[in-house]
Amino acid sequence: MQQKIFHLHALSALHVGTGQSVGVVDLPIARARATNLPLVPGSALKGVLRDEFAQLPGVDMRRIKTLFGPESALDGDIHAGALAVGDAHLLILPIRSFNGVVAFATCPFILKRYARDLGLTATVPTLNKDQVAVTGGSLLVSGNKVLLEDLDLNAVSNDAAITAWSECIAVGLYPDQPEWQKEFRQHFAILPDQVFSFLADTATEIRARIRIDEATRTVANGALWYEENLPAEAVLWGVMGVSRSRNKDDETTAADLAALLPQKELALQIGGKHTVGRGLCRFLVA
Repeated sequence: MQQKIFHLHALSALHVGTGQSVGVVDLPIARARATNLPLVPGSALKGVLRDEFAQLPGVDMRRIKTLFGPESALDGDIHAGALAVGDAHLLILPIRSFNGVVAFATCPFILKRYARDLGLTATVPTLNKDQVAVTGGSLLVSGNKVLLEDLDLNAVSNDAAITAWSECIAVGLYPDQPEWQKEFRQHFAILPDQVFSFLADTATEIRARIRIDEATRTVANGALWYEENLPAEAVLWGVMGVSRSRNKDDETTAADLAALLPQKELALQIGGKHTVGRGLCRFLVA
């Protein structure tokens, strides 16, 4: 099996939900059971990818069928698709910053998982609970302090490992855009695990939605609800696996099928609320 890493970069608020909740937020986003970190299930990605792949210039529809499988039992021989799409896990959470507008934040726990999936051996910084790791020349620092939301943290910079991580992620997100790579590095921050976990719970975007009764010009009965979103500029990553063709009449190898994956970024719309501008994303295969 051929393994590929993908990045999902939210250009607008992103809502991939669970459908209901017993909490204060009526429509929360999907989260991993063990870590409670936001994610985008692979099932939410695969159907969107199939539609987008089918619209690529010069695409061979037989290859789409091989990669994703037949759309229904009426679509010829039944077989599984060769492409397996894993869940997209949170890599970067944008956090409001007193300096520099926004911090692109992650944490050691996430970086260790990311390094494992990419096969990297990079060093992950060790931080105290009141520290934040930033790059040299960071726009987030004021007097050796970084102020994120209501948190006051001590800046740690000029560490080669921090610079290496900022460059690794920046190149993965913006392979042909050096100006955006620089912008990302200047806003990059590594937070302690416990601080990041707290912000992943509390710093997502909550929006109220209403429907107005046309006659009374007030909120219609039962038409006030709250939705949770991952904020714009959030970044997720995941793993895709490509096997050989599972169609008994097609012996295409995994390497040949992996070569069909897009080499340039795709524009996708993922999740719910797409008619109000949610879920606009960049999708990049590493």
